[in-house]
Amino acid sequence: MTDQFHEWDRVPAIVRCADTATFAETYGFAASSGEITLEGQYLLPRGKASATLYLFMHPSGLLHLLPMPMAVAASGLHVLCAGSRYPKNDSGLIMEKVALDMGAWVKDARRRGYAKVILVGWSGGGALSLFYQAQAESPSVRTTPAGDPVDLTAADLSPADGVIFIAAHLSRAETLTEWLDPSVLDEADPDRRDPELDIYAADCPFQPPYDAAFIARFRAGQVARNRRITAWCDAQLARLRAPEVERCFVVHRTMCDVRWFDTAIDPNGRPPGMCYLGDPRTANVSPAGLARYSSLRSWLSQWSYDRSQAKGPANAARIHRTPVLQIENGADDAVPASHNPAIHAALATPDKAYVRIEGASHYYKGQPAHMADCLAAVRAWSERKGLL
Repeated sequence: MTDQFHEWDRVPAIVRCADTATFAETYGFAASSGEITLEGQYLLPRGKASATLYLFMHPSGLLHLLPMPMAVAASGLHVLCAGSRYPKNDSGLIMEKVALDMGAWVKDARRRGYAKVILVGWSGGGALSLFYQAQAESPSVRTTPAGDPVDLTAADLSPADGVIFIAAHLSRAETLTEWLDPSVLDEADPDRRDPELDIYAADCPFQPPYDAAFIARFRAGQVARNRRITAWCDAQLARLRAPEVERCFVVHRTMCDVRWFDTAIDPNGRPPGMCYLGDPRTANVSPAGLARYSSLRSWLSQWSYDRSQAKGPANAARIHRTPVLQIENGADDAVPASHNPAIHAALATPDKAYVRIEGASHYYKGQPAHMADCLAAVRAWSERKGLL
């Protein structure tokens, strides 16, 4: 890979597509006018044409200011940072509709003349890329987990030519479940907690390093809590009557994991006592906590451990013919060390490569050498597979 730096430009892009939602779940005029407006940015190296595009997309995040896509553009590759219909607000997010949005961006790229489109699933975009590619290869989804019609079998999703999985977790549903605070006994009163599972309390009888029996009990409590919320969502949807067809709620204490205080669990180079949002004891109750505010339908689609259709391993097993590159960051403080091997094992495609960058953190903050290693892996794999 060349170390040459390329000047590049941001080219705003807008894609409009029809929407048939029976009620508004996103903000703005377009959301209530039968049309969805998607916003993105092409990051294009100056004077350097390419038939290959690297498409970054996250279910709700905007990625165009993050170090990774900008570094890819600066290395001379064409990049699209694509936004979904839920930018910076996942409270009503439906994963099946985000797959439609990704499909609209892939078609936009094809219309602009890109012969090869590579999905770059960074962080939360990893499971989205797997979900999209699985449905593009072999569409099967016709409804959301709530039973609302979103027919991906009729959406004519254009398969990408490759998938790159960088610092990405299993899925929103599985990751949230591994971070749910299992000590919460009453969703309406988060102060009612099981003291034996409240690992952030100074008087918790279980302290790190945790034994296997406690870890198993803790994990079972997390899954049980997710399932209680899912059952409550089902019950609420069953009793609602028009014109009230949806309801929103708060999910308390969603950043609690034994791994953050016992680094012998899923060991990697992450710092002890910290998560990607800082002190996990603070993040557990902060307004920016994962899944803090959700609609009933959104919970079932993106957060439910049993009902979400966007879970990473399940979709990896449906990808049979697409080349996939996985890049694991060896000191990732957001993606557990066990997640990437689980995806690799689940991938049905025989054309899969795996790279581990020792010492790399989730965002490569202050790590230009690790970022360069990642870019070198992306370029080498793309050239090896005839994609670049």
